[in-house]
Parts: sequence; C-alpha cells; structure tokens
Amino acid sequence: MTAEKKLHAGRTAFLQSGWADAYAQLSLADKESPLQGDDLELLAVASYLLGKFSESHDIWSRAHNEHLNTGDIRCAARCAFWLGFTLLNAGESARGGGWIGRARRLLDEAQLDCAEQGYLLLPAALRLLGEGDARGALDIFDHAGAIGDRFQDTDLMTLTRLGRGQSLIQLGEAHQGLDLLDEAMAAVDSGIISPVVVGIIYCAVIEACLEIFDLRRAHEWTEALSDWCASQPDLVPFRGQCLIRRSEIMQLHGEWPDAMEEANRASELLSTTRGDSAAGAAFYQLGELYRLRGDFLNAEEAYRQAGNWRRSPQPGLALLRLAQSQVDTAKISIHRALEDSKTPKARTRILPAYVEIMIEAKELPKARAAADELIKLGLDMDAPLLQALAAQADGAVLLSQGETTLALDRLHHALAIWNRLAAPYECARVRFLIGKASDEIGDKETMKMEFEGARLTFRQLKAQPDIDRVDALMRNKKTRKNHGLTSRELQVLRSIATGKTNKTIAAELFVSERTVDRHVSNILSKLNLPSRAAATAFAYEHGLT
Repeated sequence: MTAEKKLHAGRTAFLQSGWADAYAQLSLADKESPLQGDDLELLAVASYLLGKFSESHDIWSRAHNEHLNTGDIRCAARCAFWLGFTLLNAGESARGGGWIGRARRLLDEAQLDCAEQGYLLLPAALRLLGEGDARGALDIFDHAGAIGDRFQDTDLMTLTRLGRGQSLIQLGEAHQGLDLLDEAMAAVDSGIISPVVVGIIYCAVIEACLEIFDLRRAHEWTEALSDWCASQPDLVPFRGQCLIRRSEIMQLHGEWPDAMEEANRASELLSTTRGDSAAGAAFYQLGELYRLRGDFLNAEEAYRQAGNWRRSPQPGLALLRLAQSQVDTAKISIHRALEDSKTPKARTRILPAYVEIMIEAKELPKARAAADELIKLGLDMDAPLLQALAAQADGAVLLSQGETTLALDRLHHALAIWNRLAAPYECARVRFLIGKASDEIGDKETMKMEFEGARLTFRQLKAQPDIDRVDALMRNKKTRKNHGLTSRELQVLRSIATGKTNKTIAAELFVSERTVDRHVSNILSKLNLPSRAAATAFAYEHGLT
C-alpha cells in the first residue's frame, strides 16, 4: 500500500471512529512521508483516544510546529490549546499553562480574531469554577460562548454551554444549569461534536448530575456514555470514567458484585495510563466497596492508591477508622476533611460521614450543626438523595439527643425517599436506626421487626460490619435487664444517682431541660417510685449505676 493509500485509509478509519486503525495507518503514512499539520492533528487525537497520552502530546507539538512553518497561526494556536488543555487535565499545570500561554501570545501578536480566542478562555474559567468562584467563571464562559456563536464553532459553543451550566448549578440555580447541560447533551446526540469534546461533555455532565444528586439524569447519561464507549472498542480515556459512574450507580441500587467488577475494571484500565487522574476515583470507589463488605485490609490499600492518584481518600478513610473502632482517629481526619471542603459540592460529600462520626464520638453539638447544614443544602438543591441523607442525619442526631419521637418522624421520611430511589443498603441503615428508636419508646415488636429487616438486607449485600453491629445490639438486648427503662432513661437515672440536677444532665446530654424532666417522670412512673432519692436508691440496689 502506498503512503497516499495509507493516509486515505487512516483518514477513513478516523471518520468511522476506528481509532486503532486510524493510528496504525496514519503512523505508517507518516513514516514514509511526514504528515502535514491537519493529518498530524488526526493522529494526535487518535493517539489520545487510545490512551497514548505522552505520544499524543508529542504529535500535537509537531502539528503546532508544522502549522507555524506554513504560516497558519490559527491552526498552530489550536494545536497548542489542545496540547495545553490535555496537560492541564493530567495535572501538569506548568507545562499545560506554558502551551496555553504560547497559543495566546501567537494570536495576540498576529491580532487574529478567531474561535481559538474563545477556547483559550476556558482554562481560566475552569480554574475559577474549581476555586468556587462560579460567578467569575460564568462571566468568562459567557464571553467564550459569544465568540463560539459568532464563528459558529459547535465544539466551543457546546463546551461553553457545559461550563455555564456547571457555573449556574454551583450558584444554586440548578434548574437553569440543568437546562444548559441538556442542551450540551443534545449537541452530542446530533453527532456534530468532535470525539474528544464528546467524551469531555459526557463525563462532565454525569459528574454534575451526581454532584446535585440528580440520579435520573446521571443514570440516563451514564447509559448513553456506555453505549458510546461500546461503539468504539479502542477508546481508553473516557471508558474508565464510564465504568466508575456505572459502579457508583450499581452500588446505590445494591448491585455490589457488579459494582465491584466495574470499579476493578476502571482501576486496571486507568492506572496503566500515565496522567489519567480519574484512576484516583476508581480506587476510591473500590475502597468504598471493600469497606462496606468488611474487607478492611483491601479498603485501606485502595484508599492509599486513591491518594497516590490525587484523589482525597475522605470521607471513606475516616469511616474505615470508625469501623475499626478508632473513633479519635476518625474524628480528627473527618474534621480536617470538612475544614478543607470550601464549596457546597465538597461539603455535601463530607457532612453525612461527619455526622455519623461525631455521634459516635459523643460530640453532639458538632453533629447537630453538621446535620443542620446538610438540611439547608438539601433544601437549596431540591435533590431527593441529598434530602434523604439530610433526614437520615437529622434523625440520627435527634435519636442521640433523646428526642425519639421527632427522630422517628425524620427517619421514616428518609426511609420513604430511599425506597423511592431503590437504595436497599441505605434503607437498611435507616431501618436499623428506627429499630433503636422503637426500643427507646418501648416498642419491642417494631424494634425486632426493623432489626430483622435491616439484618436481612445486610446479609444479602454481605455487609459484614453492619451485620455485626445488628447482632451485637441484639445480644446486648437479650442479656440486659433495664427494668423497662430505655437506654436514654438509664443514662438519666445514672446521672440522678450521682446527684446531678436536671439542668446539669441536660447540658451533658445536649438536650433541653424539658426533655430531661420528661425522662425523669418516665423513670419514676415505670419504677413506681415517689422521688429522685428513691430512684437513686433503686439504681444502687439493682446495680444500674
């Protein structure tokens, strides 16, 4: 086959999304006769989509120089942009920033008014978005979008719609933001977007939907991304992200073996490709699944790998320490993680674990404040999953504060939402809390029913730490003789026996004095005692102190 035929075969394979064939034929043609700029760009894209990132950067650099040699400044700047942009995404900020700066200088010196001017605005907008300055990012995306509209550059127009949507979501205008994300996805469906931009749009839209807990959209677009990846067997960069998202959704729906398989495939695929930071997310997801199953050794290693790939291992690592009964270590690490979380997106990821750990650490005021923040974020975002997390956290804190009736109301609300979302593990966790609350009010039949229901789900999922937690509590119930008192009433009785006032007890338990009054009244009534002094004597006589 002549060089010309190889070149033609490479171009044809590229148009048909046959990245391996396109790479092979264009590379062969290049060896026989060095490719010109436009064909080098095709080879660079094919290399990138095959996961040959270092090689693709070298080829984009060649294409850039080739365009400069022919005096095509605009195309040279375009190559410099994509080289810089992909380097920035790989975490190489110095090299990436250098190429972005080079592209900008070329256009400024040539005083060119072109679509590439809009592309060069995107890194700055994305940096502001990452720093939490959504308003500043939105202004830049608007400017870049206007340039895209003026030159009818569909890739740029679509990328700026994506960026504007992400900015509006961060600003709390989720409905408007989602409309723009849907517009970006419509452009992808139309087939007029270049392959690298398609992958960027898919992954960013799915991530944005998960950040605001819009599971319906996330599931729908993840399936679309799966189909897109399946149609291109050679594709590497976006396949890993697809597997991660699929794993997360499978985990939520209780399909843990399948979720583990997808997470393993993602970690294997992404960790063999230098510069793909998504590997950190894959290892984190593996860590979560190992932790829930009670495989703490593998969970620890997966979280360590996540950190090596620039993905914070929190809150999973703190929850692992809690499961290992290292409450103080868990408390320190989750507190630091929350302090480092500046945006609503980051805080919603940490707050549920923070509440759980602070309850175990007996830091109820901190747990209360975190639950209140989660409730506010749930209302602001109008997202069912986040509202379920908030109601669950609120119910757990109320239960720890002795406000059992209010706790039950909030926990039943959380359970209803989790049921609608088809999230069996979360349903079981809430049922466990409802069982504990039912025990507090003396409803032993409901307690037993909820514990047994929760344990059945945990057993089906092989969630060993949760099975152990239920079994330990049930064994404790069988051996304990509380004379009809709830665990909170026993706690109050012990405080009474040491001579503490209701006001002091309320302060120590972080509840209202009125709540303590009610507990004292219940204690005297259940034990048929006339006074606090008689209650103190009863406590010592029956070994309840």
